[in-house]
Amino acid sequence: MPHLRIDYTANLDPEIRMGDLCRALAGAMAGLADASGKSVFPLAGTRVLAYPAPCHAVADGHPDNAFIYLNLRVTPGRSDETIDLAGATLLAAVRAHIEGAGLLAPLAVTVHIDQLAASYEGRYRPG
Repeated sequence: MPHLRIDYTANLDPEIRMGDLCRALAGAMAGLADASGKSVFPLAGTRVLAYPAPCHAVADGHPDNAFIYLNLRVTPGRSDETIDLAGATLLAAVRAHIEGAGLLAPLAVTVHIDQLAASYEGRYRPG
């Protein structure tokens, strides 16, 4: 963890290089430090996955409407301030990417962070 899932309307594909956005968001998470200077997230566990929604209805249904929904799932143990910082950092990275692309579509961006309850977590790494 952290795992960031991005759901977005496929009409953004011609305008946004989603792979570049994924790398920018992974970099933003890797560089995030708390008030004491400690890394907020382990680099080895960082994952960013993006999924286009080929079928969607946004707001009034106009075909130009678009959205990007980011859902970050993290393990428990971080302060509210650290979670807020992570959300603001992700939103700033998306904003910088969108403004750099000169996006023209009507767009809404949402960041949602879920701190998971303690649970089983198994791992397997072959080799």
